[in-house]
Amino acid sequence: MLVLVAPGQGSQTPGFLTEWLELPGAADRVAAWSDAIGLDLAHYGTKADADEIRDTAVAQPLLVAAGLLSASALGDIDPGAVAGHSVGEITAAALSGVLDDAAALSLVRKRGLAMADAAAITETGMAALLGGDPEVTVPHLEKLGLTPANVNGGGQIVAAGTMEQIAALEADKPEGVRRVVPLKVAGAFHTHHMGPAVETLAEAAKALAPADPKVAYVSNKDGRAVASGAEVLERLVGQVANPVRWDLCMETFKELGVTALLELCPGGTLTGLAKRALPGVKTLALKTPADLDAARELVAEHAA
Repeated sequence: MLVLVAPGQGSQTPGFLTEWLELPGAADRVAAWSDAIGLDLAHYGTKADADEIRDTAVAQPLLVAAGLLSASALGDIDPGAVAGHSVGEITAAALSGVLDDAAALSLVRKRGLAMADAAAITETGMAALLGGDPEVTVPHLEKLGLTPANVNGGGQIVAAGTMEQIAALEADKPEGVRRVVPLKVAGAFHTHHMGPAVETLAEAAKALAPADPKVAYVSNKDGRAVASGAEVLERLVGQVANPVRWDLCMETFKELGVTALLELCPGGTLTGLAKRALPGVKTLALKTPADLDAARELVAEHAA
């Protein structure tokens, strides 16, 4: 059984879209998306530097566009389930048929702008904790006023809060944590600091008409497979201020009988987590079009 997954913010790198835009029809498709949302995706995916694509309002639509572009390059595929990490959930919603591509890109553009505005209210950030036991780490974070914003499995937790709280964490690591690594994101995503963005997205969602997913859609909120398009959309709105429970998503993959996990462009992060948490499951990350042949072989062997 094949699970198709889409990465979240922080996985983008300068120029990562360049080779994908050389595929037949890709540049025209991205140009149409750019016109529709008022953002030059081709520029940001090929010429922009790391600081420019770190901007939340840019990074989020860029990642969804990359995921959709790489998925279409695979051709017709039939995964047993789809999921995305944070903003990757919007990519997954499009892949499962809940939203069409245009609606997904419109929603993620509004999401990125709203989260950037929310992040500007207070100086906040996120940091990954390497090592440690979640049962020890989570109470320590809460003592410092931080939120365990991403619980990624394999012992990896990402904390989020004000920059002062992040600095306090670096000075006072939980027992067993080897390092605290600040992330290249512009705010404390998936925390109460994103409350204003939830209100904006709730209003934007009223204009959408979600369909029920055609394949199992595994949600970040609790790892549950959601069968209602309306509920998927409701969860997409709420998740900007709720923790990402990728650990629970991977538990559901196990229950569904996953045998292979394919991560869309710009892949690498989620396959790395799967290698630790899903032993025996074949993994492949789509980084460049050179990975497409191997990906198609994986699809042919493991898709439903």
